[in-house]
Amino acid sequence: MTYDVIIIGAGSMGMAAGYYLSKRGKKTLLLDSFSPPHNKGSHHGETRIIRYAYAEGEEYVPFILKARDLWTELERMTGKQLLIPTGVLSVGNRESDFLKNVIASSNKYSLPLEVLEPLDVQNRWPHVTIPRDFVGCFEPTSGVLKCEESIKAYQELAEMNGATIQINSRVKEIMIHNEKVTVKTDDKTFYSDALVVSAGAWSGDLLSMLDLELPLTPIRKTFAWFDADENLYRSNSFPAFAFETPQGLYYGFPSIDGAGLKVGRHDGGDPIHPDQEMLGFGALAEDEGDLVHFLEHYIPDIGQLKYGKTCMYTVTPDEKFIIDLHPKYSNVAIAAGFSGHGFKFSSAVGQALSNLITSGKNDIDISQFSLNRFKHRDGSTAS
Repeated sequence: MTYDVIIIGAGSMGMAAGYYLSKRGKKTLLLDSFSPPHNKGSHHGETRIIRYAYAEGEEYVPFILKARDLWTELERMTGKQLLIPTGVLSVGNRESDFLKNVIASSNKYSLPLEVLEPLDVQNRWPHVTIPRDFVGCFEPTSGVLKCEESIKAYQELAEMNGATIQINSRVKEIMIHNEKVTVKTDDKTFYSDALVVSAGAWSGDLLSMLDLELPLTPIRKTFAWFDADENLYRSNSFPAFAFETPQGLYYGFPSIDGAGLKVGRHDGGDPIHPDQEMLGFGALAEDEGDLVHFLEHYIPDIGQLKYGKTCMYTVTPDEKFIIDLHPKYSNVAIAAGFSGHGFKFSSAVGQALSNLITSGKNDIDISQFSLNRFKHRDGSTAS
């Protein structure tokens, strides 16, 4: 079977790319080892934060604003609410790069942002406690994305455009000869003119089949929901949040549809191979204990643990994304290493992958995500 483009990995980035490529009339095949959306990668757990005054650096802002516009377009096309406007509260030491970047991003791109002293935070959200040397930055136009529902929305549109999605199809071999791509699964062989690799934690293994070794480290991560008073913590009265504390960087969500307050820790975690059986939530004492410790200090009236889950980040050394063409094969686009903060960008990443495949360039500058930053002096790529 022959296609214009094969996409390996039909999760956040791959499914969006499948939509944008099929929209352009490309005969598109998406292959996934599981049945997306699924719990084997980085896109499950119901919700993801979307914020525009970006703590990781103002250079991300044009790309996230493009993503915002594309999420709005997706909502309009499907008639589904995918973005819940909760606002986002970022909290940390007033001298931290984390908050300085939020404020700088807001100033440079004229993004709505309220800088709040500790008393201001407590007056607005009485059950939040922060130290005197902390400040809060509230971004009222940010919010929460429904991650699994977003993937389903792109899947629906891609299939309407004629894209084919093969689930439970693990790729065993990739070959490129004379600019033609061959992809073999357990029981089938597919051919195409171009290839997109967007397979999350499996991207490193797949790209090694194409003589490309990248510094990608899958990490076991955990997050959990806690009982919360719906009158105080529901999504129309309590924001999503990110707290940079001396113990670590924590994030969370208001109670959506009565689910409870969701909390996770962004930093830390244990390296894991994606084929390795992952320890379930609670297997390590810190899975719950770390989150409880955070809540006791900053949101102390939250109730008992309801349940927790695990997922994987795939992390690069600088925690920036990889979105680029293969250095040897201009018909192969790569999206990998989203380091735990990529989902909000996935609409724009999908469009960028489509642009790279069809024209070799993107309308928004993505040079900061180039593979070139990993090159040694001899020109080889770091592993």
